[in-house]
Amino acid sequence: MPTWSEILTELKVESAQGNSAPFDFIRRKYLSELSKYTNRNIILYATAFTQKGGAPELLSVTEEDVQGMMEVSYGLEKKPVDLIIHSPGGSPEAAEGIVEYLHAQFPEVRVIIPQIAMSAATMIACSGASIVMGKHSNIGPVDPQLIINSPNGPTSNPAKAIIDQFYKALQEVNEPNKQAWAILLNQYGPSVITQCENYIKMSENLIRDWLNRFMFKTEAPDVKAPIIENIASFLANHDNFKSHGRHISREKAESKGLKIEYLEKDSQLQDLVLSVFHATTHTFSSTPAMKIIENQNGKAFIKIQN
Repeated sequence: MPTWSEILTELKVESAQGNSAPFDFIRRKYLSELSKYTNRNIILYATAFTQKGGAPELLSVTEEDVQGMMEVSYGLEKKPVDLIIHSPGGSPEAAEGIVEYLHAQFPEVRVIIPQIAMSAATMIACSGASIVMGKHSNIGPVDPQLIINSPNGPTSNPAKAIIDQFYKALQEVNEPNKQAWAILLNQYGPSVITQCENYIKMSENLIRDWLNRFMFKTEAPDVKAPIIENIASFLANHDNFKSHGRHISREKAESKGLKIEYLEKDSQLQDLVLSVFHATTHTFSSTPAMKIIENQNGKAFIKIQN
């Protein structure tokens, strides 16, 4: 299996031989080989969040990504697609746009996670017919996060934690030495709790809908209903994780009912997927690229940090 260092050696050889775009060349070579092996379309969706910080608009799932998916889907055969995703997440609404578009374009979507797909990226993974994960792969909680304007500036907060803190403050604000809660209560707008509750319901409902329509579409309603409910309620419940950044292994995901394929069971698939991934991370480490959406034919939508 080409390791991270072996892919780096390939890149150095290409560069020494005068290839002016070795990162694109190697990444696209393995994307093409992966497509030939699986006889499926391949779409890579990856961001540099594990290599670079800042610029959340370039690293997160955003509405612009739908344009990227349109660009790389155009001209592909109407056959199943493997979506390779490496993302910290972002907008659930944008994730919905991506999911609905891909399923309108292709008869089946399988999701491959070479390392990590968190938050809204986990939601996208739940729309796959199955999720391919390695020993090192993880998904994450999908409990929504809200931006609250605090005295120290905007902060991202779990919607469930905002609700819990709000009602705790209401109960304790009139107790001796608890008047400081009044300051916190004053920072919440009149609709913030309802917004939090609605966002939690939206995340759960999107996952329920996609699991029902895609991952468990062939199962009888009475069989899949409790499985879907178990998955959605587990992933969207902040109390299960205490942190939005918690990792969920493939074994844990499988135990909750998700259809997981083990990447190592097909050594050739594993080699090609990880070669694509290593080539992609080298691209992020050595170029200004922040987000790559690309198909097996080399057609790409790439966001650059200026």
